[in-house]
Amino acid sequence: MTRLEHCPAPAKLNLFLHVTGRRPDGYHLLQTAFVLVDRCDTLDFTLRDDGQVRRVTDIPGVPEDSDLVVRAARLLQEEVQRRTGTLPPGVDIALHKILPMGGGLGGGSSDAATTLMALNRLWGAGLSKQALMDLGLPLGADIPFFIFGETAFAEGVGEALQAVAVPDCWYVVIEPGVQVPTAHIFTSEYLTRNTAAVIISDFSRHYAVQSSELRQFGKNDLQQVATRLFPPVAEAVEWLGAYGDARMTGSGACVFCAFHSEEQADAVLDAFKRQAPATWKGWKAKALRKHPLAL
Repeated sequence: MTRLEHCPAPAKLNLFLHVTGRRPDGYHLLQTAFVLVDRCDTLDFTLRDDGQVRRVTDIPGVPEDSDLVVRAARLLQEEVQRRTGTLPPGVDIALHKILPMGGGLGGGSSDAATTLMALNRLWGAGLSKQALMDLGLPLGADIPFFIFGETAFAEGVGEALQAVAVPDCWYVVIEPGVQVPTAHIFTSEYLTRNTAAVIISDFSRHYAVQSSELRQFGKNDLQQVATRLFPPVAEAVEWLGAYGDARMTGSGACVFCAFHSEEQADAVLDAFKRQAPATWKGWKAKALRKHPLAL
């Protein structure tokens, strides 16, 4: 096999996100729940015989050498060489983006995770899921989740993961036309870092007693900062909140709301097309039980 095509890199949503403290090294301590959805970037991988890792598509604002996809591929290449004494073949990577940057959907981390999983297969490296998760963590705290590959309760900086069950539902997601740099949120004077820790059974119990309206557990501590610094995020939360429990995912800017059926999601999107500002984008997505490339 010399090529893998149309490898999906799904988006994630944070059903809740609490900041419970800060480590001495500056990393924030978090509790969150991640769910995968079926809106995806896609990547193609083609082996080359000179050992080079190259991105063959242009991504505006993202130089090739700083792209997480390229860095992940080179890191895996080094790891395979360390383990086997042989440098794997090079690879051309075509990255087809639909997930927005600065949207809180984990697009860059998902792209990197898909790169690690796909090249682990294409190079015949044979690394375990845990080994790939450990390899990806220094590149980005969300990468281990995408390799973990199922709905998860996460702690620490986001790398301590446990599988959990949540209702099978549809989501309406709004991109409010702004990018929110994660660093702006975590360094803001408005960010609180003292939300009381919860336990996984609190989260699971919440979803076991759901009513006709899907209400999320907890809150997103980053939302109060993002809505203050980026008014379109606040406007999107308010607009979508008329239809259910709307909240921001990750550090923003995207806002989502859960619905039991595709028909409910379609009705909201119909209203969105009539009422939303032209600078916004809205779409629906189905929750995924497993990552399409899950090991």
